Amino acid sequence: MEDNILDPELLANRLLEEEEEFHHLNNPAESIKPIIKKYLGVPNHADQVGNKFYFTDGDAKVEVVVVTDQIIRIRLAPHGVFLEDFSYAVPKLPQKTASFTLYENEVEFKVSTDAVSCHIRKKDFFISFSDSDNNITSADATPMHWEENIKFGGYYVFCTKECHTEESFFGMGDKPTDFNLRGKRLKNWNTDAYSFAWNQDPLYRSIPFYISVNEGISHGIFFDNTFKAHFDFGAEDTTKTSFWSDGGELQYYYIHGPHMMDVVKNYHILTGTHPMPPLWALGYHQCRWSYYPEAKVKKITTGFRENKIPCDGIYLDIDYMDGYRCFTWNRKYFPDPKKMIKELADDGFKTVVIIDPGIRVDDNYSVFKEGKENKYFCRRSDDYFMEGHVWPGRCQFPDFTNPEVRDWWGGLFDELVQMGVAGVWNDMNEPAVFGAGTFPDDVRHQYDGHRGSHRKAHNIYGMQMVRATYEGLRKIMKNKRPFTITRAGYSGVQRYSSVWTGDNVASWEHLKLGNIQCQRLSISGISFCGTDIGGFSGEPDGELFTRWIQMGTFSPFMRAHSAGDTKEREPWSFGEPYTSINRKFIELRYRLLPYMYSAFWEHHRYGFPILRPAVMQEQQVTGNYFRQDEFTYGDKILICPVLEPGKPSRIVYLPKGKWYYWWNNELVDGGKELEVPTPLETIPVFVKAGSVIPEYPVMQYVGEKEIEEVKLNVYYSDYEANSFLFEDYGETFAYEQDIYLEKKFVVNGTKTSLTVQQSMEGLYTPRYESYAFNVVGLPFKPSKIKADGKTITNFKINSDKCLEFKLSKNFKVLEIMK
Repeated sequence: MEDNILDPELLANRLLEEEEEFHHLNNPAESIKPIIKKYLGVPNHADQVGNKFYFTDGDAKVEVVVVTDQIIRIRLAPHGVFLEDFSYAVPKLPQKTASFTLYENEVEFKVSTDAVSCHIRKKDFFISFSDSDNNITSADATPMHWEENIKFGGYYVFCTKECHTEESFFGMGDKPTDFNLRGKRLKNWNTDAYSFAWNQDPLYRSIPFYISVNEGISHGIFFDNTFKAHFDFGAEDTTKTSFWSDGGELQYYYIHGPHMMDVVKNYHILTGTHPMPPLWALGYHQCRWSYYPEAKVKKITTGFRENKIPCDGIYLDIDYMDGYRCFTWNRKYFPDPKKMIKELADDGFKTVVIIDPGIRVDDNYSVFKEGKENKYFCRRSDDYFMEGHVWPGRCQFPDFTNPEVRDWWGGLFDELVQMGVAGVWNDMNEPAVFGAGTFPDDVRHQYDGHRGSHRKAHNIYGMQMVRATYEGLRKIMKNKRPFTITRAGYSGVQRYSSVWTGDNVASWEHLKLGNIQCQRLSISGISFCGTDIGGFSGEPDGELFTRWIQMGTFSPFMRAHSAGDTKEREPWSFGEPYTSINRKFIELRYRLLPYMYSAFWEHHRYGFPILRPAVMQEQQVTGNYFRQDEFTYGDKILICPVLEPGKPSRIVYLPKGKWYYWWNNELVDGGKELEVPTPLETIPVFVKAGSVIPEYPVMQYVGEKEIEEVKLNVYYSDYEANSFLFEDYGETFAYEQDIYLEKKFVVNGTKTSLTVQQSMEGLYTPRYESYAFNVVGLPFKPSKIKADGKTITNFKINSDKCLEFKLSKNFKVLEIMK
């Protein structure tokens, strides 16, 4: 054989044949097909590896992963090769036990759990989902498709689903538009949007998660793709809902309900919840661009104490720095920052400082020098450093997608923490660059070893910055909880930070927007949210500022903030009657801190959103699909802010059930709208019957007073209702070792009695010994009270017609009888 192969005549003939074969193709480029969208073909094969199922049309491949009984992940590989499985939003897929089965018949493949089925139609690769009652909840309108990206490599990826006539959509973070997203077309690309307007898009955060409600059944789609992404909720074609991105994988999670609450809780299983904040972070915060010098800071904090207006947080914006260099101090304005911070702390104020990502190019600046020597700054594709102008001038920017850089960055906070700084505010981290807007596309990132250009890393840059900040602070502060707040973020940012809605405007329109945005953020995984009270730019009058304080009282994060070219706006800046009303509402927030803190625990431990819109209360009531004013804080207190000037009353919708009006304890029936008076000193606040609302005494700051007893406001109901009270140290991570107390109250009433049962879980022991009961709405005159079989004789009916008495904090069964 070897002789034949080496035979010259055979070789010559073979070469001639190959040459003739080659010449059949005069132009090799003719064989290259034009770039067009390509669609999945006919699935002809299925493989199973554990909880992963693979389907192929011979070229493209689709992965179906059973995550839990309610969550199924879909991934598309256009030519059969998946990218490495990595996500900043979902650090680790839950290892929850799920029973699942693969079925096949002539029509389809079907992957089923006890709660949901994923159908892959054989004739065209359409993917759909159904519930255990065989209701189709989500279905492709076309097969998944893609288009090659010649310029950057990879693919544009597309998914289009059926959109039903009555289907409504919610979520997507803090988009500044109507709460119901039906008919909207939106984009995810983190953007510094100063003084943004109604319907302006995109803004600071990218949360590619939406909730669908159709025929009373809810499901969610989480499109975990960090590239610039687009969502169309029946805007271009009312029969179709689409989401697509400029790169990356087509990877999404189908999250089943059937209730919106179930969808949000399951989304939290994937992306996490906020850690418990320090209790002081739920107090009132005051901020401005900027409070300086030190004398000005002291004047503001003294103003709070002299006016007897509670406040816990004071913020220092960029002017506290030396030439806007991060981690430095302007010693002209703040000659002894450690001394100042201690004096503020002695007066009950926690100091929060701003830190931006831009590091000034200056070899005499230690942070820049370290970053440069260790190659921690972002580079462009041709190896030049990414440089841009922000507040310090010419800057370079750390690559926060590199874990080594994150460790370094976190360690830079050591000196600030030693000075007593209690919290850090990360700003400008979209990332924002003056003139250019943001980084060029060709900036490259380490991406935790998975590599990527800025097209891939842009939307997670801010999240990874605040991650580095939070993890660094947590390490330095040891067992003390850090407080962080970020302007930019991506899904999962809640594991590291609170947020605010960015540079809003002092207008009634923005008051309405802020109400919608906080509700939307809350159901999008980010419950620890708030607005710049009073508006960042522009000038509010006293009425607008006061109405904003009233709404902010019931925002999980409460902070007033304004730009440097505006008049000052502290709670007393507008004189009377505004000062007294603002004080009254800020005091109300401090009274309700144990309730708000408990709602935060329900979020952290169980995945409940803190703010809950009307549609989440009653998703079967289609009239609620377009309600966007009313919301509940937790599930017991309903708030309807006053969002227009000069309104003596407003219409409020109450969900079904019985509700007590907070201000006079009047009992009203829900399931309908009612007109509520709205003089400047009140807003509509209602408490659900059967609730137990814990209350602290008013304090000027968290920890000012030792809690000697907790007031329990018990609202009578003729049905059983549950309430929770969470207690712990309020500033440590001991709760992670079960050193907390979770109390459950069960209230049940008849025409002649009311019983309250208390049970407890956890290892924490609060210092106070007793409850002060305030029982509202008894339909009978009480004559006998028993606690754990012992009679209580010392009780009275107060001027508000409420029953008052005191009782040991450890009671188990309380009986109030006619």
